[in-house]
Amino acid sequence: MVTLAYVCARPQAGAADGEYASFRAAMRRDDLERIDLVRDGLPADAFDRYAGFVVGGSPFNVTDPRSTKTDVQLRVEGDLERIAERAASAATGALFTCYGIGIVTRMLGGEVSRAYPEDTGPSVIRLTPAAASDRVFGGLAAQFTALTAHKEGSGDVPPGATLLATNDACPVQAYRVGDTLYATQFHPEPTGSAFTERMAVYRDDGYFSANDYDAIAARVVRASLTEPVRLLQQFARAFGA
Repeated sequence: MVTLAYVCARPQAGAADGEYASFRAAMRRDDLERIDLVRDGLPADAFDRYAGFVVGGSPFNVTDPRSTKTDVQLRVEGDLERIAERAASAATGALFTCYGIGIVTRMLGGEVSRAYPEDTGPSVIRLTPAAASDRVFGGLAAQFTALTAHKEGSGDVPPGATLLATNDACPVQAYRVGDTLYATQFHPEPTGSAFTERMAVYRDDGYFSANDYDAIAARVVRASLTEPVRLLQQFARAFGA
């Protein structure tokens, strides 16, 4: 059991396909399989079939009132919590990104709020001293650029978590629980061009002014994004063999 799985939580098929392709390319894993929680749900044998999971982003928000969440969103959240619970207990490895960090934080008893949004585009990420000896974050530059776009976040890590990365706008950029559960607020997988394609899908969803698309896209494609990709490759080596 050495296969890794990409876990999709995006209803928009084009954005989901692009995200899957980005994870495969960034991790250099042509054997990366795909689990689509929106359309199919979590397979009953997922934890027998896969050695680890990478969870993509989503336009869903953990902080949405429960009364406004669709049955699909509630089912996706439940499936993601199952993966997070298994990883927190060291039964599997998992890396949750962007929307997923909110799922993990809530599951662990932490607070997710609308107080820490970040604009769409490049953001500066700073590693904490704890990251230096970490098997996924160790060896990365102490400060690097990553891509962000989110409406919610956290001011502190949840109980039992170790902060690995931070910045001024959103203090919790990455953390781990034990040595098998990881979460990042930033998107580690896309190239600049892939991110602009995703921006086009969500240009009217409130992440940025649609009129600013060209200016933001220009900043995105100029950004150097070497370290987030290295993070994913180190995760793949640690959990995918």
